[in-house]
Amino acid sequence: MSRNIYVEDVTEVPTPLRDVEIVERKGIGHPDSVADGLSETVSRTLCKLYRKEVGEILHHNTDETQVVAGRAAPDFGGGAIIDPAYILLVGRATTNVIVNKVLRELPCKPVALKAAREYLKNLAPNLDIDSDVVIDAKFGMGSDDLTGVYKASGVLANDTSFGVGYAPYSITDKLVLQTEEFINSNTFKHLFPETGQDVKVMGSRVGKNLEMTVACAMIGRYIPDKSHYESVIRDVCDKVKENALDIIDKSEEDINFKLRINTGDDYSNDVYYLTVTGLSQEMGDDGSVGRGNRCNGLITPYRPMSMEAASGKNPVTHVGKLYNIMSKLIAEDVARKVSPDVEVRVRILSLIGKPVSNPLNCNVQLVSGYRSSEFNKWKSEAEAIAEEWLGNIDKVTDLVINGKVRTF
Repeated sequence: MSRNIYVEDVTEVPTPLRDVEIVERKGIGHPDSVADGLSETVSRTLCKLYRKEVGEILHHNTDETQVVAGRAAPDFGGGAIIDPAYILLVGRATTNVIVNKVLRELPCKPVALKAAREYLKNLAPNLDIDSDVVIDAKFGMGSDDLTGVYKASGVLANDTSFGVGYAPYSITDKLVLQTEEFINSNTFKHLFPETGQDVKVMGSRVGKNLEMTVACAMIGRYIPDKSHYESVIRDVCDKVKENALDIIDKSEEDINFKLRINTGDDYSNDVYYLTVTGLSQEMGDDGSVGRGNRCNGLITPYRPMSMEAASGKNPVTHVGKLYNIMSKLIAEDVARKVSPDVEVRVRILSLIGKPVSNPLNCNVQLVSGYRSSEFNKWKSEAEAIAEEWLGNIDKVTDLVINGKVRTF
């Protein structure tokens, strides 16, 4: 079977070598990431339910979760939730099946709600699931045309869409991603319980000067007064900067680094980024699936990106999920085979109703800034890697269900 794989030699300057680069990450507690995380959790849970009950993954797409902000009155030493946030799990799901000519109802909604509550408990320990948030679910059966495509094979694309990925990470990518993960790590929370999970990191590199801005929700119950707030922000800044400089040293990059944290604060006018739960969804910030990070965990305006919302889509036929994840995996494997100075870009385009393993177009670009004498060798390696992944699409499905790849 022809996979329609096209490998190009692109001589433009790779993004990490250009003068300007911007990279953003919305942390796991950002309302958009909360929506992504819940959607993906529900999808994985349904996959496991379907496999247990009927032996295969049935049609579903739970990628429309909405987070509606509540109202809160944060304060030093405490604060209170005035109106709980509202979360609606929305999507299509196979809620009944016919087994031996008998109609069986599947407990999709209860299973989804339980999984969502557990996810939020693990995400935000300072969020009271019983009183600080209301969670509801609305699942309906999918349309006949899309469920028909799904039932026809299980490997037929249910959309004409494309996925995008690139590799390797630049130093800006690494700093932004690893900084958020560092601040939201268990170790960091043990050191600084005052910090919440809603963390956003923005990196701006101009030449060798890299400036990073962090917005971190602070939790009032652990901060008795203004002086403690100001003190802990200084300590957090020192710790985050120390970690960032360690990342830079290990990467052996020549970078001048500058860090800012909670620049919206105005101590002279009593403006502080204070919350009750550590999540900004408690007061004014709504969230939707697909409005945040891509499958590499970042928002990268200087790189090729897809606008597709990957979280919550089924991992069997929905190319909006499969191709975005696979593009990243292909790019990473190709990057390991070629020079670390080469930027690898992958784009895969599907055709609805046709095999997922046989895209309309799989384009691999090797961006080197020069004509390499090794291109023919690299081309053969890239084609083989793309062929291998496309021929084993079920590997991506299993990686998704087992939580081995990120979708946001």
